[in-house]
Amino acid sequence: MSDQILGIQSWCFRKFKDNNTMLPMLKKCGVEAIELCGVHADFSKPETFAPVVDTFKKHGVKIVSTGVNGIKGDEAQDRNNFEFLKASGAKHMSMVFSPDNLEKEIKVAEKLAEEYDVTLGIHNHGGAHWLGNAETLRWVFKKCSKRIGLSLDTAWALDAGEDPLKMMEEFKERLFLVHMKDFTFDTARKPKDVVVGTGNINLAAMKKTLLTAGFKGVYIIEYEGEPEDPVKPLTACVESIKKVLF
Repeated sequence: MSDQILGIQSWCFRKFKDNNTMLPMLKKCGVEAIELCGVHADFSKPETFAPVVDTFKKHGVKIVSTGVNGIKGDEAQDRNNFEFLKASGAKHMSMVFSPDNLEKEIKVAEKLAEEYDVTLGIHNHGGAHWLGNAETLRWVFKKCSKRIGLSLDTAWALDAGEDPLKMMEEFKERLFLVHMKDFTFDTARKPKDVVVGTGNINLAAMKKTLLTAGFKGVYIIEYEGEPEDPVKPLTACVESIKKVLF
């Protein structure tokens, strides 16, 4: 699996909003790819895209995905998200729909994804989110083309009572990106971020499942703990994942 891309979600560095500060920290963790969130780029302002992209190129970091972004169903407004993908060279966006405007949002998302030749992945944000469970994802996917798939978050799948490996198997044809995230839970079911592979995620079993599924997408680490000093735990995540998956 050495040809696969491993990056980090920029939300992990949310306390460091200056990209010239954040990017050396990211590279210190042992990766050179990123899924870029709104903390480090304003996807609503096209006039800012070129300077942001230039900064990432200067630091030698590849933007492989953006998100998690909401699709609003307003083509003019949503188009800015796709224009950023075009400017950065990224081919994927992690995103969510809203339940009260779903049909319109899907229509706009499909049109723009086709026009810009990119894929979109729904982010399953846990048991408290309407798109967090496999049953709802199954229902949504019946309504849309295969341009729209899944950015599977492994830990939030656990939070929703799902088996992330079974979700990888079921949605393999729509699995574009995996958020490598791991949780432990206290007796009140409150999750805690831990180094990937040291909690409830079995990396060896995941590797076997993804190989069987023929996964060719991107791996993005998301560790939300210790935001004031994230380099050490993120480095441990990188090392743990590379040891087993790469």
